[in-house]
Amino acid sequence: MGKFDAELIATAKFIATPGKGILAADESTNTIAARFQKISLDNSEDNRKSYRNLLFTSADEIGQYISGVIMYEETFYQTTQDGATFPAYLKSRNIVTGIKVDKGTVVLPGTDAETATQGLDDLGKRCAEYYKGGARFAKWRAVLKINTTTGQPTQLAINENAHTLARYAAICQDNGLVPIVEPEVLMDGTHSIEVSADVTERVLAATFKALNDHHVLLEGILLKPNMVLAGTQGKAAPPEQVAEYTVRTLRRTVPSSVPGIVFLSGGQAEIEATTNLNAINLVPGPKPWTLSFSYGRALQSSILQVWKGDKANIKAAQDVYLHRARCNGLAVLGKYPGEEATGAAAESLFVKDYKY
Repeated sequence: MGKFDAELIATAKFIATPGKGILAADESTNTIAARFQKISLDNSEDNRKSYRNLLFTSADEIGQYISGVIMYEETFYQTTQDGATFPAYLKSRNIVTGIKVDKGTVVLPGTDAETATQGLDDLGKRCAEYYKGGARFAKWRAVLKINTTTGQPTQLAINENAHTLARYAAICQDNGLVPIVEPEVLMDGTHSIEVSADVTERVLAATFKALNDHHVLLEGILLKPNMVLAGTQGKAAPPEQVAEYTVRTLRRTVPSSVPGIVFLSGGQAEIEATTNLNAINLVPGPKPWTLSFSYGRALQSSILQVWKGDKANIKAAQDVYLHRARCNGLAVLGKYPGEEATGAAAESLFVKDYKY
């Protein structure tokens, strides 16, 4: 047993509590600027802090549906109005703090603009500091693109990203952080859902081979994959088909020792992401992992539209957050009743070649 093994297993299991999921609030300064621009709000540190404070200080009921929050480094060191760091405040509410640790993507030489994720060089040191600051899990995003004309993703890109994810995961665990392993196959493209299923299966198979090679404790990780969807310019598949292909892909590639799979929303509309998650949990047959969510855009889009940077709207925005969290918590249990697809919750959140 490693130094942190028992703690890693307990943390991963807690985050994967059935009926709960993760709020991904780890947008970089540039990414949150684009969100704020849509509501005509200045991208100042004060506004970023106020917005994250709105999310983190929502009603106590939020803890029934949110087990973890992923932060950007700036947010990690900020404090509530009472002077408590955000990680300490969330801990008092029994919500686990996570931290984004990758440093973005760079073009992989010898490829047609495929990418690799950077940030390994000082990762051990940073993880140790984040652990001291109250973080108990981390996130690292790898990005792969489908292009049937150019043969992407190439095996080189798949292998490179799998290897890097495994190195990241091993370093995190060595420093007490549960790694969220995120090999995202982007929605961009004209490809069919069948092609998406094939590519996602190959990506996940390579990822778990690398995790095994690097002796990563699978009971102490969480997987954050894309759902299996057709390309945004292709023919959209109904929730039942998305669920069927997604669960089939996971059964073929993900060991049962992994406690939880927390899907990314990947640009789906809020209601679409919830509906698909519910359908996934209704697929009959064995599903040995908690199938949950780690949503950013699909939890926050409506919140921003209501808040608009106005203090008078904080309570209303927090109510929207609670509603979306509750809907997704029910979807984890396969009990989401559905809702009318209107307003911001029904709008597509797709951004071409999305970057955090």
